[in-house]
Amino acid sequence: MLIDRTMPLGTALTATYASERGPRTYNADAYANGRRTFVVADGVGDSPAAAEAAHAAAQAAALLTDPVTAVLAARAALQVHSGDAVIVVATARPDGGFDVAWAGDARAYATDGEEFVQLTTDHTVGEYFRERGIVAEPRMDHVVTNTVRNATAENIGRAATRAARLVLVSDGVYGPLGHNGIEAILSGQASAERLVRAALYAGGTDNATAVVVS
Repeated sequence: MLIDRTMPLGTALTATYASERGPRTYNADAYANGRRTFVVADGVGDSPAAAEAAHAAAQAAALLTDPVTAVLAARAALQVHSGDAVIVVATARPDGGFDVAWAGDARAYATDGEEFVQLTTDHTVGEYFRERGIVAEPRMDHVVTNTVRNATAENIGRAATRAARLVLVSDGVYGPLGHNGIEAILSGQASAERLVRAALYAGGTDNATAVVVS
């Protein structure tokens, strides 16, 4: 079942959220938000434990207003769970723009209406090889090198943007759509639901979750 909602966040921000189980047995994706914090978490595996881990990580992270601290709070929350997850967290700055932190291969993109950029770099074996000039087999992009449970202050990814629109997605969205597909959808009446539905229509075989903040 598609879960979709729109939340106005004062006069400055509006966020849309959507999540779909797709062909998997469980929806092990989760999203959450605080007043100015936005989270997408993707449980590792297709199991109740993965779903519980993603939900716990997302809820814990959403309570913080610094994205790195939020990822570490998510790690602490998993100490009472058996599963694991990857995560991306964004916090809206008072002066505009967003700060982003992540562990794993959930992604953040940003657009100012003209340029569309990927803010995060996947923590995967495939990306590790490419950064060193080694051609990686496609399956290596599905092997993560960092997760919430393994996150530390040193290995958490960090980025920042002054763009007015931010998109957080699980690999079930960016996998089927790719960079260009997400950009094309965001050039119109962008919403999280449109991204999720398009990913599944494009043949997605995973849980698909998106948060769009503008």
